[in-house]
Amino acid sequence: MCKKCMERHGDRTVKDTLGGALRSGRDGKGEKMRNSSKLFFSGVLILTISNLIVKAIGLMFKIPMNHIVGDEGMGYYNAAYTIYTYLYMVSTAGLPTAISIMVADSRAAGKIRQVKRILRVSLVLFFIIGIVGMLIMLLGAGPLAALIGAGNTKYCIMAIAPTLFFICISSALRGYFQGYQSMFPTAVSQLIEAVCKLGVGITLALYAIRMDMPIYIVAAYAAVGLTIGAGLGMMFLTFAKLFFKERQYDAEYVAVSGMDETALPGKTLLKKLVIVALPITISASVMSLTNLIDAAIVQQLLQSTGLTQVAATSLYGNYTSLAVPMFNLPPVLIYPISYSIVPLLSAAKKKGDQQRCRLVMESSMRVAMLIGIPSGLGLAALSRPILDLFYKASSVELAAPLLTLLAPSTAFICILSVTNAILQANGHERKPLISMLTGACVKIVTNYFLIQVIGMKGTPISTFLCYLTVTVMNLYFVYKHVGVMPKLSGLFGKPLIASIACAATAFFSWELMAGVVSGKLATIAAICLAGLVYLVLIFLLRGVSGEDVKLLPKGEKIYGLLNKMKLVK
Repeated sequence: MCKKCMERHGDRTVKDTLGGALRSGRDGKGEKMRNSSKLFFSGVLILTISNLIVKAIGLMFKIPMNHIVGDEGMGYYNAAYTIYTYLYMVSTAGLPTAISIMVADSRAAGKIRQVKRILRVSLVLFFIIGIVGMLIMLLGAGPLAALIGAGNTKYCIMAIAPTLFFICISSALRGYFQGYQSMFPTAVSQLIEAVCKLGVGITLALYAIRMDMPIYIVAAYAAVGLTIGAGLGMMFLTFAKLFFKERQYDAEYVAVSGMDETALPGKTLLKKLVIVALPITISASVMSLTNLIDAAIVQQLLQSTGLTQVAATSLYGNYTSLAVPMFNLPPVLIYPISYSIVPLLSAAKKKGDQQRCRLVMESSMRVAMLIGIPSGLGLAALSRPILDLFYKASSVELAAPLLTLLAPSTAFICILSVTNAILQANGHERKPLISMLTGACVKIVTNYFLIQVIGMKGTPISTFLCYLTVTVMNLYFVYKHVGVMPKLSGLFGKPLIASIACAATAFFSWELMAGVVSGKLATIAAICLAGLVYLVLIFLLRGVSGEDVKLLPKGEKIYGLLNKMKLVK
């Protein structure tokens, strides 16, 4: 037999063997294979549960910290955390997404060797970025603290600085796992970080209080818990990679595309990584930069109105510790979908499955609104009762009006997360950058003028205007460049109608019950009743499709039940 015939025969043999393996659900060594569709739904479920637990732990951290260090101490802590978040976003926002896209594309083409090279290149890059970022925070702690008008924040900045290195290494590994649609390592590492932040952070803060240290030093001790958690999370991801069985995940694609042993050079992969990651990084870090500038503007403008530095820091700490965490809670249910659809869409596009791409994109946008709109309006309606569940009355008095103004922006955060992911997966990484930069300008300008007129209330209003601007622009980009847009009645109209009824039910039922039962019981009952009203109305209005339900955790089982009840098609 000639050489070419042998090669063709060999290729057919490999493909026939792999095809049989795909049909049997086993790879060539008899190990169980992983199906990409099942991985998507299980990944969404794992990340949803993880994110909810992480947010709950974060809330559990802020409640005792609010009592231990008060609004002033949380002002120092959150100011340092804002600086850290900005450097963190610059370091890690786009690169993990770029890694996941490149890994998913390479796997879909059967280039398994290239996948390994992508990981090696990204780890070297992230190591350098992590070292540089950590040194910037350590050596520049004083100037950074002075920038936001709270010099004592430098101790918190120094305590958090090593976290940046740990997070960089973790982000490279998370991007790798995300490209394999394996979300379990990411979920566990996030839980480790959150638990240490709570347990170690609170323990160290209490120790500092017992030693009669100043409040800004107590806040720095609490920040050490975050650093320890990030280090342990990185160690877990490293061990997870050592025991990760890539063969089970690659077999499905190799069976279809065959094994391609070629791999691009490291420099080429690095260049491609940067080209894909840079627009995503900048667009993500713009909002963090805006928050950093926001912190400086808010505190300095408040001081210019006659408040002392301590009073301005306390007011800012109250806003960022009570109102902002509640505002950020509902999008936790959407982020897992956003993380998971990027590699899924990338692989589907590689295989030419355009119909599947469109269904996933349209449903993910509808789900974002189905969750975001009622959550935002519900938080606005019950801002004071909800905060009363967790925080002391004096802090709630200041934060409740701010949460009422901030909460409606939650819906925009949800749809932004999904539309950013859609644009990135379709090769339009630069479009979110344009919308984010525009939104950042809107926020800074409106914040500057509104605070001088109406004080601290100007900050949540400027946030609303910012995210409204970005949402409109993102939806336009998705429609123009991707060609996808669900019907506006289904995307906004039906969820809005049901959400208004939901918020009204929450507000008036709480008003009626608060005088009869305890405030906390009335709040919980009002939330449950409002949620029931929303679910009934959204199904009566036919605002949910079968594809929407399937995107949710355990969606297939929920869909089967709802389909039997004739509530969805």
